[in-house]
Amino acid sequence: MRWVTFRHPTSGEERVGVLVGEDIHALPKGSRLLDLLGDDGERLAEAGAQATTSPDEVLSEWEQDILLPPIPHPPSVRDFYAFEQHVRVARQRRGLEMDPDWYELPVFYFSNPNAVKAPYEDIAVPPGCTGMDFELGVAAVGGLGGANLNLEEAERHVAGLGGLNGWRCRDIQRREMKLSMGPVKGKDFATSLGPCLVTPDELEPYRRGRAYDLAMRASVNDEEYSRATLADIFWSFGEMLAYASRGTEVVPGDVIGSETCRTGCILEL
Repeated sequence: MRWVTFRHPTSGEERVGVLVGEDIHALPKGSRLLDLLGDDGERLAEAGAQATTSPDEVLSEWEQDILLPPIPHPPSVRDFYAFEQHVRVARQRRGLEMDPDWYELPVFYFSNPNAVKAPYEDIAVPPGCTGMDFELGVAAVGGLGGANLNLEEAERHVAGLGGLNGWRCRDIQRREMKLSMGPVKGKDFATSLGPCLVTPDELEPYRRGRAYDLAMRASVNDEEYSRATLADIFWSFGEMLAYASRGTEVVPGDVIGSETCRTGCILEL
């Protein structure tokens, strides 16, 4: 199923629904996608069946700007470093070889859950930034909580996947990271998420390697800059979620980002 969170075009209320073709089949008022997580997927499946067969309302004509992030206020946002070619090119530009530890540790940084933006929302250039960039990625949303998950458990904890764009200020980022801290203000001002949360059962026909054979594309002013496939990912979302849970708790609604795919930012290009 393809879940969306949206602002109702008439009432302005935050609502949740399932995309059926091009129509939004809405659940009753007061439903939140986050509240449907936290078990083995039964609540989400039951709510999806209700929305599909007995919707509270069907929106057949709607504008994309009503869409919100699928999880508007996630408990946390972890962005990993999961595509080998992007890492390799980024390091080569700094005169560095690949570090063997990259193949052992699926490293990540915490981003700002209060700066998660709607998929079609305009993003303001933050103060002091002269090197705005995008980073094309994919996000998984955790459906269950837990600690010290093994790989099999972590794979079952993924409630679904959605698009992710991590906005960046490269000039600020370069200055900060020379100080051996960060990413800090160069990366904490906006993360676009959505438009949908797509459940694993719908993605299964596209499974290849550690992920799915799904195209990833980004355009700037209608010119295509980036093209890759999610199947190129080195670390699976199960591996990333398992690592995130090591020695600590992950909770339903946590966002696990892939970071940048091959060709997925202007810096790499």
